[in-house]
Amino acid sequence: MPKLIAPRTLLVPALLVPVLLVAALFVAGGTGPAQGQSSPDYDQARLKMVSDYVEKAGVHDARVLAAMRRVPRHEFVPPAYRAKAYWDSAWPIGYKQTITWPSVVAQMTETLDPQREDRVLEIGTGSGYQAAVLSLLVKEVYSIEIVRPLGQAAEKRLKHLGYHNVTTKIGDGYAGWKEYAPFDKIIVTCSPEKVPQPLVDQLKEGGRMIIPVGSRYDQEMVLLEKKDGKLVREQLMPTYFVPMTGQSDRERTVKPDPTDPQIRNGSFEDREENGSLAGWYNQRQVTLMSREAADGQFCIRFQNDVAGQRSHALQAVGVDGRKVAVLRLTFKYRADHIVDGKESFDKAGLQVTFDDSRKFVGEQIAVHLKGSWAGWVSVSANVPVPEGARQAVIRIGLNGATGTLFVDDVKMTADRR
Repeated sequence: MPKLIAPRTLLVPALLVPVLLVAALFVAGGTGPAQGQSSPDYDQARLKMVSDYVEKAGVHDARVLAAMRRVPRHEFVPPAYRAKAYWDSAWPIGYKQTITWPSVVAQMTETLDPQREDRVLEIGTGSGYQAAVLSLLVKEVYSIEIVRPLGQAAEKRLKHLGYHNVTTKIGDGYAGWKEYAPFDKIIVTCSPEKVPQPLVDQLKEGGRMIIPVGSRYDQEMVLLEKKDGKLVREQLMPTYFVPMTGQSDRERTVKPDPTDPQIRNGSFEDREENGSLAGWYNQRQVTLMSREAADGQFCIRFQNDVAGQRSHALQAVGVDGRKVAVLRLTFKYRADHIVDGKESFDKAGLQVTFDDSRKFVGEQIAVHLKGSWAGWVSVSANVPVPEGARQAVIRIGLNGATGTLFVDDVKMTADRR
């Protein structure tokens, strides 16, 4: 019964609440105090972030942990989110983009195996946070952002905070940066359908590239190593990064139907090559069970004994709220001594978050589970879809509650307007 290992993230109600004016001011270049002037509260929160989330995500590299403790993440989020900057969450930074969860930043950085003399290419500058972490570990970082206001703000922010070994530019990251190629390492923080050839060409022999690839909502983090001019591919874990938009998205061969959203691998029978559960990302404290399943051969077990600690699995789907009125969700479960956590959102069950290209438009706790049930129980929920929704994240598990929860046979159908 392999335990599924995936990045740890803390999702809360209103994960992606839009603060457009504040985000715009943030993108325009307001950064606040420099690195050496961060408050003691931020310093303590940063240490707690590393111990509570990053280390528990399985990151052990001492240099990476030191960089995560040092980079002031609150400087890389809009002012409205600074109090939550050290939660293991993604927050909007404007222009339909988010800052990556710190646990994922740390995991990707460790997997890249940064060395002091490395020259690293980053695709997808965003806020500049990943580049800042890398800058403390390598000789040079070259970072490309396609969204001009984000790229300009990130350049200003990185210079203001003293990360002078980071060079940025505005442009198509998938074309790479031939002027500075070849690179020892390449890190990609947006999700193409397949690995762009220019990035392959610009990677040094023996170099490493980490990149999320796949369809718009079903992606896999992969590690590529260049050996004898060819790429050796290793699957790491399911993931969900901001998909490419525009021409890159229109050229995808696999496109979801947002008028007919469905759960993928809801009976948990399909696994990736490395044994991880297919179709679900951010799997935390999840074990695949091969006995006593309600449907098929496998079910999954969530287990948590620390209130507030994450235990869940997530799946993103396209949902067009202009066409879909209601999502009808069903699943089967067994429970053993489930108790709510300390926070209002630390409840076991099923939750649905709706957004419009990373802009929050609504969330519901569709099913709230407590107590114990020895046998399999079927449960269902009808979730109204906001008209502004264009996608949804389905989250199932204990979340921050304690106890043991078995889940199987998760299904979803849609009622049209």
